[in-house]
Amino acid sequence: MVARRLPDLAALDIVVTVARLGSMGAAARDLGISQQAVSARVRGAERELGVEIFIRSAGGVDITANGMAVLEWANALVERGAQFMTGVDTLIDARHATLVVAASKTVAEYLVPRWITTLTHQSDVKISVRPMNSADVIETVHQDEADLGFIESPGSIGDLTDTLVARDELVVVVAPGHRWSDGRTVDIAELAATPLIQREPGSGTRVTYEAALQDSGVSPTEPLIELRSVTAIRSSVLTSSGAAVLSRLSVDDDIEAGRLVRVEVAGLRMVRPLRAVWSSHIRLRGPARELLDIARAHGRPA
Repeated sequence: MVARRLPDLAALDIVVTVARLGSMGAAARDLGISQQAVSARVRGAERELGVEIFIRSAGGVDITANGMAVLEWANALVERGAQFMTGVDTLIDARHATLVVAASKTVAEYLVPRWITTLTHQSDVKISVRPMNSADVIETVHQDEADLGFIESPGSIGDLTDTLVARDELVVVVAPGHRWSDGRTVDIAELAATPLIQREPGSGTRVTYEAALQDSGVSPTEPLIELRSVTAIRSSVLTSSGAAVLSRLSVDDDIEAGRLVRVEVAGLRMVRPLRAVWSSHIRLRGPARELLDIARAHGRPA
């Protein structure tokens, strides 16, 4: 008699997730893979076991009588496998205890410190945060030079996996005494024609601003100055007659204290997603997964 082959734990984990969530699509979203991949892994497990676990329908899946027994055993195996990997991760973390995080500069300056403070209260992991613009974060994660990335730009991320952690709003700000500080609403064409103090090309802030203007049918003029940090732009606006587009995260305190004035622009609201990104070839676990969970729990909606 030929020994029956045990499906791998990853396949059993997918089967258990489908049963828990009630559909292939919901499991795919939870696991961060395609619905086709979920369906293929489930069919493969059923074929290897020789047992039909699910009855498929347009509304999801139903569990067969034999499937109930299989799922009970599979769940126990998956739990033991998770315990095994936790033990292995502990050994690995003892040797490689640095979690490398690449983060766009706004996220790195105003959100990541709070997230990692929470994480370090839960774990002894060492964390290295590398601030850079969103385009560079995507490339760094693509090159496997960071375990987890955080970006503030919309658009393509290639074959990386991503999830929303928060939303942020960009606002136009000026110092008191600027011609736009009198409370009037500025026309979007006037904003587009005004040279601003801006971040460098590739930054999430600049990409979002330029895309918002283009969606409104206008194109921005060339920047007055290009600076590579949020702090530098904020300081420049505070001490000059220039205007800038900055995250509310970085200027809310200044606006409340009267050091900066928020400028209303007719028909323009710039809300952007803040996303975590990581390699599609791995499933996050250990400190990287813990940090992602903290970011999602404490992310700030706009």
